[in-house]
Amino acid sequence: MAFVYLALAIVAEVVATSALKAAEGFTRPGPSLVVVVGYGLAFFLLSLVLRSLPVGIAYAIWAGLGIVLVTVAGVLVYGEMPDLPAMVGIAMIVTGVVVIQLFSRVAGH
Repeated sequence: MAFVYLALAIVAEVVATSALKAAEGFTRPGPSLVVVVGYGLAFFLLSLVLRSLPVGIAYAIWAGLGIVLVTVAGVLVYGEMPDLPAMVGIAMIVTGVVVIQLFSRVAGH
């Protein structure tokens, strides 16, 4: 169940982070509400994950996949295309998450 909670936490964080730009410094109520609720839900779900996964592993997966998905959202929603160095860096983040999942004994699989 920890990985289901982790996936939901990542989705909530990505939605909240994507809405953060639209909130325009919390001057727009709708996107601002999405940010607050999204981050609240993300951290609540992450706290459930931490019952069974080590904090470092859970956070690495949460942050790594969140970075990738927020970048995709930035491209799709805001037209923010990453350059080659950014894409290489993101690929390295994904590689790190895969290494953790495949080879770490503390990853909880």
